[in-house]
Amino acid sequence: QVQLVESGGGLVQAGDSLRLSCAASGRTFGRRVMGWFRQAPGKEREFVATMNWNGGITDYADSVKGRFTISRDNAKQTVYLQMNSLKPEDTAVYYCAGGWSTAHSMGAYDYWGQGTQVTVSS
Repeated sequence: QVQLVESGGGLVQAGDSLRLSCAASGRTFGRRVMGWFRQAPGKEREFVATMNWNGGITDYADSVKGRFTISRDNAKQTVYLQMNSLKPEDTAVYYCAGGWSTAHSMGAYDYWGQGTQVTVSS
C-alpha cells in the first residue's frame, strides 16, 4: 500500500515559480513510477509529468516542457514538481500518483494523492 500527500500549492502571479512536494508512505515507493497530473475546473484530469524509479526516464506534457521539472528523493520517499514561468492556464488541482509504467494515462497509476491547488493570476 502506498499513501501520497501533496503540498506546496498556492496562489501566485504569472511568471512565478512553485515547487510541489508529494510525500509517500509504503514499502514500494523506491521501485515505483511517480507521476503528476492536474485537473482544471470543468476539465478532465490530464498528465503533466512522470519519472521512473531511479530518475533515468522522465516525460512531460508538451504544455509544460521546458518549464516544469519532476524529481524524486527515494531516501525521503518524496517526489517533487518544480514549476517555473507559471501561466494562468496552469491553474488546477495537482495530483501525484504512483504506478508501474511511465505512460501518460491515468489507468497506469494505481495510487493517488488528494491534490493541492495551484492558482496562477494574470
